[in-house]
Amino acid sequence: MRSMPQTALLSLLTVAVLQTAAAQTPARPMQEILDASQPADWRPLDPKNTLYVELPRGRVVIELAPQFAPAHVANIRALATNQYWNGLSINRSQDNYVVQWGDANAEDAATRKPYGRGVKPKLPAEFARKSQGLTMTVLPDADGWAAEAGFVAGFPAARDSANGSSWLAHCYGTVGAGRDMAADSSNGTELYVVTGQSPRHLDRNITTVGRVVKGIELLSSLPRGTGNLGFYETPAERTPIRAIRLAADVPKAERANLEVLRTDTPLFAELVESRRNRRDDWYKQPAGHINICNVPLPVREQTAQAAAQPSKAKAKGKKK
Repeated sequence: MRSMPQTALLSLLTVAVLQTAAAQTPARPMQEILDASQPADWRPLDPKNTLYVELPRGRVVIELAPQFAPAHVANIRALATNQYWNGLSINRSQDNYVVQWGDANAEDAATRKPYGRGVKPKLPAEFARKSQGLTMTVLPDADGWAAEAGFVAGFPAARDSANGSSWLAHCYGTVGAGRDMAADSSNGTELYVVTGQSPRHLDRNITTVGRVVKGIELLSSLPRGTGNLGFYETPAERTPIRAIRLAADVPKAERANLEVLRTDTPLFAELVESRRNRRDDWYKQPAGHINICNVPLPVREQTAQAAAQPSKAKAKGKKK
């Protein structure tokens, strides 16, 4: 008799934990669940993996996912440090699909903006990675695009137990690296954000590098481009990018003091169940099912208590 693969066993255990936690917890609406959360249910954003996209109307905050696309994220970090995107523009807004930015003159080698120090012009395709080493909180419901779907360190993800691969799912707010026809033709200079209804057919066909955690409305409300694929037809239509910076390169006083809900806790399991089966008075028929892209991923201003924890940990470390 063949033994069950470890990843499959972990998936079953995760589903069981989700279902048990939901069954043992009285039904509460999402806001009550969040109000009852503890500091340990939240995690701060890592400044080394956080991008600030500064637009005329405000700031978009992106969390990068180096565990899924290490080569691309390394390039993106270098590009941001080199101020590559400063002064460039958002060049595309396609209805119910994506918003995309980069160098509008990238096709012309003579006029395109130099990448700067430490940026590799050629990268491998990073459509998926081996599941080994990743811990996924698996949803209890079937996914139409993968054998399993769930969350890895806060990112919507999916995996195939048969070949042992995992990848980021194309949900609303997912950030990817635009490419040409060749699989390895992206280098992180052209980025897009999903602003439409979860184009999961893109999964494993393009490199995904992170997700928007705050400010998605600044992108989704942009005027739609009238050109092919939603590209703007004149420079005047484009939205200028004031700056794209790595949070680690920004003075602490100017950083977004945010924390996101962890996706590997009993509280998150209860939140998932509260959205699978809505029990407030307006709903007459609970769905009993949820799509990975419909699970909310709350973000909030970091509490004073949580902000003080890292400094305490460092202080303890110095005494040892």
